[in-house]
Amino acid sequence: MRRLFAWLAGLAGGAAAAEALRRRHARPAPAPPPPAAPDPRAEELRAKLAETAAVTVEEPQPEPPPDDPEERRRRVHESGRSALDEIRRTDPSR
Repeated sequence: MRRLFAWLAGLAGGAAAAEALRRRHARPAPAPPPPAAPDPRAEELRAKLAETAAVTVEEPQPEPPPDDPEERRRRVHESGRSALDEIRRTDPSR
């Protein structure tokens, strides 16, 4: 009699657990919240973005390289010397 009671109790418990799992997985997903009212500043920002996208930015044109390699070499050395002089003026240890 005790075995029969244990078997019946086990079957009842298993059936209850299976039913609980089935209900848990069959639950519908909660509905998403309703969309919030649109922010009035959003249209202003969109207009500003469209305005800035429409503006063309003029990029500076690089100067064409000189035809003479000696001229280019002289300019590079002058800019290097001026950079070195600037470093020496601002560096108190020299």
